Amino acid sequence: MGTEIERKFLVADLPDLGALPARPIEQGYITAPNDTTELRLRKKGDAYFLTVKSKGGLARAEHEVALSQQQFDELWPLTQGRRVEKTRHTGTLPCGTGFELDVFSGALAPLVMVEVEFPTLAAAHAFVPPPWFGADVTEDSRYKNQALASTAALP
Repeated sequence: MGTEIERKFLVADLPDLGALPARPIEQGYITAPNDTTELRLRKKGDAYFLTVKSKGGLARAEHEVALSQQQFDELWPLTQGRRVEKTRHTGTLPCGTGFELDVFSGALAPLVMVEVEFPTLAAAHAFVPPPWFGADVTEDSRYKNQALASTAALP
């Protein structure tokens, strides 16, 4: 990994999710939203990860390592009170760019967001979202998953 360049949007008009692959995600944060680094645990289907991210909006450092289920289970209690659950749908836009659409559950329902990752800052700035994308919340810290996990409610 290294640097993540990503734009995040609310979803204005939910597309048909029937044809999109979906995977449940549980993630929790060991660090608090005001910490200088984000330390996240994630269970994605049957895979487990520990991710370290720097603060930032459009571009930030990201490093992820796979964990065993036992390692995940040992660390998971440290995320109590800082968790989100969502279903991630993945797809490709007509322009060929991939997207990840997250449908949040629990206290964060009915929040739906879509993320698009880019190889360069120039590509991120040049991206024209399709009409079903809503407001760009890339730089709005209230919509960072870590902030959502701590509030467990919509901003």
